[in-house]
Amino acid sequence: MVPLTDLSPGNTALVRGLHGGRCFMGRMAALGFTPGASIQMVRNYGFGPVIVSLRGTQVALGRREAHHVLVHPMEGRNGKISGR
Repeated sequence: MVPLTDLSPGNTALVRGLHGGRCFMGRMAALGFTPGASIQMVRNYGFGPVIVSLRGTQVALGRREAHHVLVHPMEGRNGKISGR
């Protein structure tokens, strides 16, 4: 498992866990970040927000939030995880 911030654009992953308080967990669940959900990284410049495609919509997360979303990478377009 890696933090969501480690995914490169085009890579897909499954949500495996969230680390945070009750408000954070509730917000992420409301956005669709639940265990087993499939996501695809759309934009990750290494700074600023990341944008992911999730359940048919695009969601922007701040880097701090994204770092607390743990994912299991799947084979994506390039099959690699960025080094940040």
